[in-house]
Amino acid sequence: MGQVTVRVNGYSHTIGCKDGEEGHVLALAQQIEEKVRLIRGMGGQFSEARMLLHVALLLADEGGDLRVEIDRLRSGQPGGADPQLADRLARIAERIEGLAQTLDRNT
Repeated sequence: MGQVTVRVNGYSHTIGCKDGEEGHVLALAQQIEEKVRLIRGMGGQFSEARMLLHVALLLADEGGDLRVEIDRLRSGQPGGADPQLADRLARIAERIEGLAQTLDRNT
């Protein structure tokens, strides 16, 4: 089993992952850190738990938008999209949901 140390909101966390997925976990942590910066840029003081809740909500919102788009594509509504796009978006949405669940368990 692989391990990677990520830094989010100024804190280091060691995360277990499947061997070979270390780069993917680092990329996910970078996405979270970008959301943290976005929230910090809005001003106000947040506890660590509240900050991560806001990040999880942003990611869940993006996942929700992706699911709506996937449903639209699967229903055959016009849009001229790549036929494989729905499957790719579904996989991305599942990863975001998994990440949000992990954050929820850790807060």
